[in-house]
Amino acid sequence: MMAIGPILVLLALLGAPLFAVIAASAMWGFSKEGIDLQAIAIEFYGIAEMPILLAIPLFTFAGYLLSESGAPRRLVRLTRAMLGWMPAGLAIVSLFACAFFTAFTGASGVTIIALGALLFPAMKEAGYPEKFNLGLVTSAGSLGLLFAPSLPVILYGVVAEVSIEDLFLAGLLPGFLMLVFLSAYSSWKNRAIRIPLGEFSWAEVRSAAWEAKWEIPLPMVVLGGIYSGYFAISEAAAVTALYVLIVDVLILREVRFRDLPKIMRESMVLVGGILVILGVSLASTNYMIDAGVPQQLLAWISNYVNSQLGFLFLLLVFLLILGAILDIFSAIVLVVPLILPIALQYGVHPVHLG
Repeated sequence: MMAIGPILVLLALLGAPLFAVIAASAMWGFSKEGIDLQAIAIEFYGIAEMPILLAIPLFTFAGYLLSESGAPRRLVRLTRAMLGWMPAGLAIVSLFACAFFTAFTGASGVTIIALGALLFPAMKEAGYPEKFNLGLVTSAGSLGLLFAPSLPVILYGVVAEVSIEDLFLAGLLPGFLMLVFLSAYSSWKNRAIRIPLGEFSWAEVRSAAWEAKWEIPLPMVVLGGIYSGYFAISEAAAVTALYVLIVDVLILREVRFRDLPKIMRESMVLVGGILVILGVSLASTNYMIDAGVPQQLLAWISNYVNSQLGFLFLLLVFLLILGAILDIFSAIVLVVPLILPIALQYGVHPVHLG
């Protein structure tokens, strides 16, 4: 039985489906403790009692609808009209456009596909080096994950049982700081590249804003509703999905009715993967808590780390390594239940940890 642990790790490294590896580890743990394996199914069905999870498929569907419409092009035009006159204006446009779009899609890959096809050729034509363009677009695709209605933030709130509204508020400052620092770096790089400045035109701003008139109210309604407390997260998700559906299918008619099943299927593949991993992880997490794994980890870490700052630095290194191996959704579900009790012992607030 003791050899099963290394075998599961090896299977994960070889590319076995993560949910299968987690489910196998839960089954192994429960069987070792003599617990009926029906407990895994009970834990899995427990996610049906989490109404907040309704927000994930609704926001994801809305994001995929936006990516299939002309919204990415209109968003790039609007941000370019407003920011394109600045030094490294097109690079800054890329950062802000990707951050906004990722907040609604919840997946940086979708943003890179939808906006990268527009931004990468434009930046190359403007004279930016190819390596800079690739780095900018791929890094900008993750910036929006700190802004509402980010799916990873919602998932962290569910797993850690923390107020999602508090997490969204807490994400504003680090999110904008990252945008500012990357914008400053792009401006500094522009000194060597020497891309000529664009021209600012009120006429272009008005024209771009009028073209994007259906997208502009969306963040105001959603974010204003969430932050003011008028909307619950699931209600904001329903409003967003309905609004995007009406605008893109019925008003602008950029998405055809016959394409809706395909878009639904593609978006729900992402959601299904998240929920399957979450379901089996609940069972695995409960076993690890019963077995005292967090306490054992805390005892081990305490031998090497004595301060909160030291713990946070160690955690940053660990998360960087983990992020290179796992996608963000899997990492959150797997790691948060183990790290959260340890972070609390070091005095780290759950919102700060998020």
